[in-house]
Amino acid sequence: MKRLIAIIALLGGLIGLRGQDIHFSQVDADPMLLNPAYAGFFDGLGRFGMIYRNQWATISAPFQTTGVTGEISVWRSNNRRSGVSIGGTFFSDHAGTLHYGTTSGHLSAAFFTSISKYGNNFLSVGVDGGYAQSGFNPNEANMEDPTEIFDVQKVSYPLLCLGLAWYYQPTGDLHTKVGFSVRNLNRPNISYSGLGNTFLMPRYSLFARLEWRNWESLSLMPIVLFQAQGEYRELLYGADLKWYLAEGGQSQMSLRAGLAMRQGDALIANLMIEYNAWVFTFCYDANISDLIAASGGVGALEVGMVYRLSKGNRKTMKIKCPTY
Repeated sequence: MKRLIAIIALLGGLIGLRGQDIHFSQVDADPMLLNPAYAGFFDGLGRFGMIYRNQWATISAPFQTTGVTGEISVWRSNNRRSGVSIGGTFFSDHAGTLHYGTTSGHLSAAFFTSISKYGNNFLSVGVDGGYAQSGFNPNEANMEDPTEIFDVQKVSYPLLCLGLAWYYQPTGDLHTKVGFSVRNLNRPNISYSGLGNTFLMPRYSLFARLEWRNWESLSLMPIVLFQAQGEYRELLYGADLKWYLAEGGQSQMSLRAGLAMRQGDALIANLMIEYNAWVFTFCYDANISDLIAASGGVGALEVGMVYRLSKGNRKTMKIKCPTY
């Protein structure tokens, strides 16, 4: 029992150090990972994506995180200014020689509608319900008594998330996207013993992305993300440059690159390539926190891919949301 309590305390420390929840640095490459209100909140009929993150590769068993998403439009009004979409997400996150981590699956539903007569101002509301399981594999543990058995290795719990998103295009050269979400709204008990009150605290996220296209082929895209979970805080800010290489007709291609800072933790460099229905993303976190001595300065590598399902000429759609 003493050993079990010690391991549970260690696992709790790992959760605390990581801000408790799974997160990615490419916060809007696949927006459903950030906010359920973004399900279907785009120009098209469906969107499917995956992302992989490898953090602190210099340690013996680094953090490895995988996310998969899918979303489809199930109803649009005749003027295409309102709609309902559904989606799903899957996460897997593991690290350490005991493979401690979390696996979760979620279902989302969102409703969007125009809040102006010009069709350039939209509001979306989304809800996300899921189920998660956290645990570890004690087979690699070095025990004083090899015959000792851990009675508790996993804990399962439901999850609830609500989100709100706003999109505004005051001119053809300016797009604004703002979102707010609350995850772990039900504050699930994640105690391994079942006797304690160890709750997964709600995570509040406030996100804003702006695209200002003041040049023929270039646009500036500043971003800011603030998250709070219990006593932990995260502030990310930066900007990208997007270069439109081809538009209209049968071909669309763009290249986007930028830098961002996660305050006190990492300097983030990212690259995004858009080719027709496909989007490919690459991101690297350079560690600048106090953990740099242990990590050897090696941060995290992320790669992602998104496929957008559209019908007909995207220029005819009433929602002119840019591809973020």
